[in-house]
Amino acid sequence: MRNRGSAGIARRRKRQSGTEFIEFALSMLLLFPIMMWMIILGLNLGRGVRVAQLARDTGSMYARGVDFSATANQDIVVRLNNGMGMTRTGGTGVVILSKVAYIPASACTGIPSCNSNKYVVVQRLTIGDTSLYTSQVGPTGTVTLDSHGNVANTMTDPNAVSANFSTILTLSANEFAYVTEAFFPSVDLTALGAPSGSGVVSRSVF
Repeated sequence: MRNRGSAGIARRRKRQSGTEFIEFALSMLLLFPIMMWMIILGLNLGRGVRVAQLARDTGSMYARGVDFSATANQDIVVRLNNGMGMTRTGGTGVVILSKVAYIPASACTGIPSCNSNKYVVVQRLTIGDTSLYTSQVGPTGTVTLDSHGNVANTMTDPNAVSANFSTILTLSANEFAYVTEAFFPSVDLTALGAPSGSGVVSRSVF
């Protein structure tokens, strides 16, 4: 009797062990993606802090007159990206610098087709991969830039208009705003099937 009882207990334990393994496997199908997403979100939270710091530091220098059309100063931004993979003309990130002004009606006297009472982008400089991100402050269309990133014909070129800037900040005549937008793709998220356009973006306005 004891032998038959022991054999029955052994069979039940074996079946229970098999059931527990199946339950563990099924639970991991749910828990593993959750754990991976928690790790990824944590990594991108840290990346977000670094991108925000990059935008603030670059914007602060830009507002204080640092000429980022010079390669030596662009290299400073590359160093500030702290190993996130951006280069001066490519890599895995982009920093967009925009100088925005407001053109009052009083400044348009005698100027045909003037951008009266509109915000315009008067300077545009880009460091990194220009294909990664489109500036949210404009300009509206393609503009002509000189070697220092200055936009030609800002008074009359409708493409120079910044259609969205009025929702960001209000400027008066003769005032300028210096806008820095930094974007770095979330490579970790795209590797797991997230939208290819996802990433970390930060904007600083001075």
